[in-house]
Amino acid sequence: MSRKKEAVLKAAESLTENYDREELFMPKNGRSLPNRSVIIDLVRDLRSVIFPGYFGEDTAARLFPEQFTAFLLNDFYDRLKSQVEIAFLYADQDIQKEEACARAEAICDDFFEKLPEVQKKLLKDVQAGFDGDPAAKSKEEIIFSYPGLFAIYVYRLAHILYMEKVPYIPRIMTEYAHGKTGIDINPGATIGDYFFIDHGTGVVIGETTEIGKNVKLYQGVTLGALSTRQGQQLADVKRHPTIGDNVTIYSNSTVLGGETVIGENTIIGGNTFITSSIPANTKVSAKSPELVIKKPRNTVSKADVWDWEN
Repeated sequence: MSRKKEAVLKAAESLTENYDREELFMPKNGRSLPNRSVIIDLVRDLRSVIFPGYFGEDTAARLFPEQFTAFLLNDFYDRLKSQVEIAFLYADQDIQKEEACARAEAICDDFFEKLPEVQKKLLKDVQAGFDGDPAAKSKEEIIFSYPGLFAIYVYRLAHILYMEKVPYIPRIMTEYAHGKTGIDINPGATIGDYFFIDHGTGVVIGETTEIGKNVKLYQGVTLGALSTRQGQQLADVKRHPTIGDNVTIYSNSTVLGGETVIGENTIIGGNTFITSSIPANTKVSAKSPELVIKKPRNTVSKADVWDWEN
């Protein structure tokens, strides 16, 4: 027996033993997990309905907009219903297919009924981005290009399913956006209208965060929990902050804790660390550290140019 064959067979035998021992491996009772690729395709494809003309073009969309949109939504509905049903069947091994199918159908009915409202909210988010960023040349540019808007778009879809307690799928959706944009919005967060994330990289918004209307976040902002050491005992507990209306939080600031409330019309300066409530109409800033500037050197060798000690 060649070394390659021996190595492959030995690895296969050991892995199969792990499959038998670990309940996380291999679907049980013939049931499978949702298909991540299908869910991601749905997220991408729905943009053509929410923002028609931006992510795919078809002459039928211009000639027969209502019929064309209905055709797309019918396909999206079937794909989503299938995945929601699969998710319920896997998450609850005792549920029967008929019940899972009925629950999936009711949830998809609600999801598609809410799509027009989601579209209206996203248009407000686009306007917030345009109004809040002087570098934006047009609202079209924001729809096409801004990672913050994409993360918000995915969140607003996923939040509907989260509120319906759909297993797996909402988090698959938002983690896809997280991977693409560096913006981590838990689908359980509650976010009001006219929301804008500028630049976006490194923003974290925890599950029980509540954000009001007309809120603006910059890169590196964390809205998180004070401690997660109790693990699953904290599930369903309010552990992330509440942000009032008309609040701006600048880059690399951290706001922690379920009892922490940032009052309306407040500005949080960059590089701040906040674990207690801030009253309304307040400006918070961190005292700038003292800069130490050494006199310039006459000559610097190539070897020393990045040497801090020199």
